[in-house]
Amino acid sequence: MDTVESHEPRTRVEQVVAGVAERIDRGLLRPGERLPSIRAAALRFAVSKNTVVNAYERLVASGRVESRPGSGFYVAAPAKAARPVPDPGPVPVAAVDSVWLLREQLDRHYDVRVGDGRPPPDWMESLEVGRALRPSAATASESYGSPDGYPPLRRSLALRLAERAIHAEPGGVLLTSGANHALDLVIRQFVAPGEPVLVDSPGYYPLFGKLRLAKARILGVRRNPDGPDIAHLDEVARRSGARLFFTQSLAHNPTGCSLTLPVGHRLLQRAAALDLRIVECDPFADVLPAAQARLAALDQLERVIYVGTFAKTLSASLRCGYVAARADVTAALRDLKMVTSVNSSGFVERIVHDLIESGRYRRHLRRLGGRIEAASLQGRAVLAGLGLPVFGEPRGGYYLWCGLPEATDLDVLSRRAAARGILIAPGGLFLPEGPAGPPMMRVNIAHAGDPRFARFMREEVGGAA
Repeated sequence: MDTVESHEPRTRVEQVVAGVAERIDRGLLRPGERLPSIRAAALRFAVSKNTVVNAYERLVASGRVESRPGSGFYVAAPAKAARPVPDPGPVPVAAVDSVWLLREQLDRHYDVRVGDGRPPPDWMESLEVGRALRPSAATASESYGSPDGYPPLRRSLALRLAERAIHAEPGGVLLTSGANHALDLVIRQFVAPGEPVLVDSPGYYPLFGKLRLAKARILGVRRNPDGPDIAHLDEVARRSGARLFFTQSLAHNPTGCSLTLPVGHRLLQRAAALDLRIVECDPFADVLPAAQARLAALDQLERVIYVGTFAKTLSASLRCGYVAARADVTAALRDLKMVTSVNSSGFVERIVHDLIESGRYRRHLRRLGGRIEAASLQGRAVLAGLGLPVFGEPRGGYYLWCGLPEATDLDVLSRRAAARGILIAPGGLFLPEGPAGPPMMRVNIAHAGDPRFARFMREEVGGAA
């Protein structure tokens, strides 16, 4: 482990920050007074000059110190008393819809985030990202670079895909600003207004929003515990004439279940007969076994467009994803990316590449995998204690698809939960046709063990414990 190496520089920076702050608090350094030079402070605290620079920059960020270019660092004047900020009032829950759920995942009003789609920030080991920022910072001012994305990262991804038995040349890998950017590009390229498009039902609700913006006609394909319902897909595709199907094979959002090999084979056979192009999202690939059944591996990217991301396994703030497909497909998406956004962030792509090549990403994945397994066992135990059934046999991702008593009004349940600071994700939001069938909800395993959630659900729907 690299605990000592990674924590020691940070501790020294904090020592300098604390030492300077103490002198300011004791009046030994007054407002407007110049701080010791970088060299003098390095000698005083017995640290490197870079450590002093980092400490002074932290003091500037905190408002205790101000930087005067060409002159040095000075003690800042006391800040004027700020006007009191009015109480924003209760969290608005008037509209329990997909936009509401996505907004609440970004604004983070709620204390108990059982309905969240993301892992807690502390699962992402921010130290790994912070260490990667330093060697990459020097490249931040470089030119746009290739619209394909940072070449070394594309080569690394081609190797990682090969571990999953997906053979893609670096030219067949296009970097994007996350999986959602990749989906946007695919929709722009392949979906015309009014065109029928197949999606998982239940499925990834932000995708539904993108398709509605494109004025597509969205048609749900029933999702079973072992993957898409092939007979239902065949029926809907023949009836509608759809030529595009978006699906998530492994650790599916929201059910958490995964495609089996027999279903994958049958799906590709029907896709060939129906001339159906498949967009396969694989956001949890790096914490799942490489040998699990993936359509892209079975098909070798002939009619499958494979979308990956680091948002679920590294950081949602590092907007970095990719598309692997046939060369003609990635060429078309590359030109579209260039026209709509010029490029993805080479700075972010260098950070991700550094984490992969240094081995830190693999170490992080081992820790993350252990957390997912432990939280999944705890989450299932909590739901079992409440008498709430879990759909299928989810494993490896963040989600459980949880059944509720037949009489449950999910809108009412969600509003009551919100009043208690608990974020619930109603199942109807994940159905392209809207609420239908028995009431369900998506549960994030990372938050299912919070006793406030269990207490609330016990009060609302009863339970065995």
